[in-house]
Amino acid sequence: MALFHQMYSHRKPIIAAVHGNALAGGCGLATVCDLVVASRETARFGYTEVKIGFIPAIVMIFLVRRVGEAKARELTLRGNIFSAEEAHKIGLVNFVVPETQLEEFSLQLASDLIKQCSASSMGLIKELLARLHGMSTTDALHYAANLNALTRMTDDCKKGIDAFLKKEPIQW
Repeated sequence: MALFHQMYSHRKPIIAAVHGNALAGGCGLATVCDLVVASRETARFGYTEVKIGFIPAIVMIFLVRRVGEAKARELTLRGNIFSAEEAHKIGLVNFVVPETQLEEFSLQLASDLIKQCSASSMGLIKELLARLHGMSTTDALHYAANLNALTRMTDDCKKGIDAFLKKEPIQW
């Protein structure tokens, strides 16, 4: 529970590169990651706990948020193993790539985030996503507006707006 919470609320994006089977707890780890890259040929996923009389209790909140309740019910009640393509189709996986490109693609994705995106902004986006669940629409809008105002005061936002206005590239 503590690990999943830490991963979900960590201020930096977490990328999973899935090669081979991600079943039960392994599938849970992938579910909690921000971005999931899977090998087309070898990655397989499944919440198989039901087949041994157990339940995926801790991961359930993250699974429902990621794929919706109806799909989460199907995946956890049936306990079937499914392909990377199916995982992509339901929103569990963000990218499916050939096995030979898995590591390179995943590292490039991480590099792109580092070079092209503000670390401060990514952290605040993760905070916003984590806190919105369970809020009323009014409370969520107030929280988002306050976070928006706070973000405008960060060094990253000032740097980004300055570079944009000067039509200069941003160096994060």
